[in-house]
Amino acid sequence: MAEEKEITAADLNAQDATLLRDLEDAMANCMKCGNCQAVCPIYRETRQENMVARGKISLMQGVLSGKIPVSANFDHIMAMCLNCKSCAANCPCGVEADELILRGRNASVKARGLHPIKKNVFRLLANRSLFDAALKLGGMFGWMTFKEVPGKNAVKSRLPMPGMDPERATPPLAAKPLRSQYPEVIKCDNPKYRVAFFTGCTINYMYTDMGKAVIDVLHANDVEVVLPPKQHCCGTPVHVSGEFDLANEMAKNMIEVFENLDVDYIVGACGSCVEALKHYPVWLKDDPEWKARAEKMAAKVREISELLMERGYRTDILGPVNKKVTMHDPCHMVRGLGITKEPRDVLKSIPGLEFIEMKEHDRCCGSGGSFCMAHYEMSREINDRKCSNIDATHADFVATSCPSCRMHITDGIIHNKMPQVVYHPIQLLAQSYYAGGYKA
Repeated sequence: MAEEKEITAADLNAQDATLLRDLEDAMANCMKCGNCQAVCPIYRETRQENMVARGKISLMQGVLSGKIPVSANFDHIMAMCLNCKSCAANCPCGVEADELILRGRNASVKARGLHPIKKNVFRLLANRSLFDAALKLGGMFGWMTFKEVPGKNAVKSRLPMPGMDPERATPPLAAKPLRSQYPEVIKCDNPKYRVAFFTGCTINYMYTDMGKAVIDVLHANDVEVVLPPKQHCCGTPVHVSGEFDLANEMAKNMIEVFENLDVDYIVGACGSCVEALKHYPVWLKDDPEWKARAEKMAAKVREISELLMERGYRTDILGPVNKKVTMHDPCHMVRGLGITKEPRDVLKSIPGLEFIEMKEHDRCCGSGGSFCMAHYEMSREINDRKCSNIDATHADFVATSCPSCRMHITDGIIHNKMPQVVYHPIQLLAQSYYAGGYKA
């Protein structure tokens, strides 16, 4: 009988290396020039080499060579990234470091599995019926555990909450989710075209005011709106955590929901969600059938300001909104979708609304989806810089096209005792329609 070979640490490291083998050429393109240091929000706060893109790429190259294992420390370092895409946008060699870091997270998931908390959260998130029931229940009884922060559309917990800073401000869970407030088809007389509204989770269960504004603006422009009842999470939180297989299953579910609808467009009001829907063909690139179906669906996807500027919208019924506004560009809008001009053009079309550009308007606010939950103090430090730039404008409102950014910036504004209120640009357009006499 042949003697059984002992499995050594080197053997295990070599097994880990196979998880990143197909990235060897892409990682070799990184010249380690350090341009990513200038734009990385986390490096700006920590000054630690392993927090910046080139440090993470060096670490992955160590795994690739079999010298370094996919360990708990590797997992932690890969997690210390906001996925803001600044490193890729600033790379002279065109290295998509943000995507490489996601692959590093994926390697960690394959080698070590998901953290038990994330595993349970994602299990809930992937179960549409259970997730819907849980958040509806939270909305019904939220007043018992949260107290309102006046004028900010935010609440703070009355009781200690696991994994959440006691002073953290969050949006309240809606007593009634957005999609429960409307029929499946919101009709209008003589519609110019028809859209399906992808609400996403945050707009449906928390920021229903954003969703109402989208519906009202579309209705004011004679657009028929469809709210598919079986729509669910786009899969972004799961994908950016490195759990690609589950994220791809969620993407397939959304494609099945939207692909056969009789609509001209699929519209969203969250930059991260819209980016996901448009990038499903990339997520599913290894499955030709699903990639083709994803491409067909993605061709119809538009962010709401993108759609309005493409198709036009009524300006003859706009009323005055006599306030000052500045704008924060969400990372997945500015670097993921390349959409920056359209929301500004919408804001600048509103009578009486004075637009003031803030310093570093396209720099990450520190939210990073679940990053601000897991690393709240770090995200607060990044957010404080954003709030300082907002404060310098003396604006009344902050506009941003991402509900996660709205949530995080609102938290910073409350902590810094600032007067501003954060809205989606489409909410300010809706305010102008209301001021001009439009009645929903």
